[in-house]
Amino acid sequence: MKLVNDLMEAASENNSPVNDVRVGVSWTGVHGKYGGVSKTYGIPVVHGNYTRDLGNLTNKTTMELAEYVKSWNLVEASVGVAALNSMMKPRGKKDVNAQDLIIEESQNKKVIMVGKFPKIDEIRSVAKEFWVLEADPTLTNPKEGIITEAAAEYVFPGSDIIIITGSTLINKGLERYLNLAKQEDAYTIVMGPSTTMCDVLFDYGADMLAGVELLDPEAILRKISQSGGMINTRVCKGEIGFRVLEG
Repeated sequence: MKLVNDLMEAASENNSPVNDVRVGVSWTGVHGKYGGVSKTYGIPVVHGNYTRDLGNLTNKTTMELAEYVKSWNLVEASVGVAALNSMMKPRGKKDVNAQDLIIEESQNKKVIMVGKFPKIDEIRSVAKEFWVLEADPTLTNPKEGIITEAAAEYVFPGSDIIIITGSTLINKGLERYLNLAKQEDAYTIVMGPSTTMCDVLFDYGADMLAGVELLDPEAILRKISQSGGMINTRVCKGEIGFRVLEG
């Protein structure tokens, strides 16, 4: 888990007490020095497969929680990624919607998207070739170009643009995808609220990081714990902002 270790080392300077932790049905949030979120993986939880030190997470530091990134209990790993993100000082251009940039740049290009994002129809309508790789088998639809994430080695070759959801850090897939992307002459974007906005990812082959800044962490965590399904500027107006960082 070299990537995870490198990210943790970079984040360590912003280690702090944990103010709050919320695990919701869609998103997980940690409020440390800053606010951090990640997609909640691993739900429904197998009976008895509880989060380590349940009930005492706010007695830890954000670095101690970030260790959970290494867990194969994916709820724990979701907490770990949110904790890691809570140690990343907000950086990059503000209020830039990376999805709109992707649509503009996809004209007559081969585009691969790891994780199903909104606006895929707009990308498909302008791209020369477009594939979406999904870990969730219930979302795959080969007729629409949505296929299993196991197909990366088959569809990455010849790509012009590769978009990878930041949540793949949770299920330990991100390092693999970045390694595959480095073999192509493709512009590689790590995108989504789970994205760890850290220069380390540029060392691993990313060209752009497109994530979020929690402007009001307490409000975001409250919505997460009340089953908040989307983390965006419409549902969380004035509480969250987009950030784009290029290497």
